[in-house]
Amino acid sequence: MRKLFVFNMVTLDGFFEGPGQDINWHMVDEEFNKFAVEQLAEIGTLLFGRRTFELMAQYWPTELALKDDAEVAQAMNSLEKVTVSTSLTETNWNNSRIVKGNLKEEVVKLKEQPGKDVAIFGSSDLISTLIPMGVIDEYRLMVCPLVLGAGKQMFHDLKQPLKLNLEKTRTFGNGNILLTYRPQT
Repeated sequence: MRKLFVFNMVTLDGFFEGPGQDINWHMVDEEFNKFAVEQLAEIGTLLFGRRTFELMAQYWPTELALKDDAEVAQAMNSLEKVTVSTSLTETNWNNSRIVKGNLKEEVVKLKEQPGKDVAIFGSSDLISTLIPMGVIDEYRLMVCPLVLGAGKQMFHDLKQPLKLNLEKTRTFGNGNILLTYRPQT
C-alpha cells in the first residue's frame, strides 16, 4: 500500500502562508532544490485541494517554470495529479483529474494502487479535512527560521489534538529544519 504524506514549509509560529497567500518567505536555495527533486522521485501521485491545484497549474506548465527549475517542472508536469473539488468541472494540466465523491474512499483507493507514494503539497483545508479520517501516514514539515505573525496556519479547524511521533530530522544550511512525523497509533 502506498503511503500518503504531507509536505509543507511552515514558519516558527505555525503559518504555511502569509497574508494574501504570500509564500515569498520560503527559504529556497540549491540545497532545498536538490531535496525537492529527491522527494519528487518518491512520489507517484500528487493530491491537491482546489486552490493549491489552480495555483500550481498556473505556474508549473509555463515556460518560466521550465526555464527556472526544469527538473522540478518536468516532475510536476508528468506526475499524476488529483484535485479534490466540488466546483471544478475540468482541468487542462497534464495528467490531472478531479475527484468529487466520498473523499475518504477516494484517498483509500489512491493509497491501494501500486506505485510510489501519494503526496499533498499546500492544501491546508484538504489536510485539515483528512486528519480526522486517519488516512495521512506522514507529515513532513520544513520549518523556516522566521516568524510571520499573521497568515494562514498549517493546521486549523481540528476538533481534537493530532498526536505525532517524531521520526527524523534534517537540518539545512540556510536554517531550515525538516521534521518528519507519523501519527501516534
